[in-house]
Amino acid sequence: MCERFTAAARETVVQAQVRARELGHGSIGPEHLLLGVLADTAGPAARALAAEGLDEATVHERVVARDRARGQAAHEADAEALRAIGIDLDAVRDQVETTFGPSALQEDSPRRGGLVQRLKGSHLAFEPAAKQTLVLALREAVALRSGRVGTEHLLLGLLRLEGGPVEPLLGDGATARVRGRVLAALSPVT
Repeated sequence: MCERFTAAARETVVQAQVRARELGHGSIGPEHLLLGVLADTAGPAARALAAEGLDEATVHERVVARDRARGQAAHEADAEALRAIGIDLDAVRDQVETTFGPSALQEDSPRRGGLVQRLKGSHLAFEPAAKQTLVLALREAVALRSGRVGTEHLLLGLLRLEGGPVEPLLGDGATARVRGRVLAALSPVT
């Protein structure tokens, strides 16, 4: 399928992998593809997003904030489950850091064998929603009678994903407006 991608669309996929690594994620998701689309600031997709006040830095901050909120919620749920069986997670963390040092629990700690560093050179897999984005992008290109899949089709595929995983990153009501802008940019001027 990738042979039908434009050079810019291929670069978007490469940038998605780069962004996933930078964020410390173990796989490529729709949010990484969105960041990859935004990396091509000259393309129609990034221009449509910019018209909504969205750029790579803004979306990156939203992904980080989302991850932080998810991490905090997971931490609280784990802590509560452990408390229910008599384990105080904060006390365990304090004891580990007292014994092994303050960085002992960090993922890239030398004490953990540099696992994150070893994984940085490996290929990241696509999450099912990211794979679905690529399929939807191809469908968008075919429906629009485009011979190639560009960044604009990748964005249209992201906007069509079931459950709208990128909607919270775009903001209220932005999905329909961005889709309209991309389609308008692709329409021949009469």
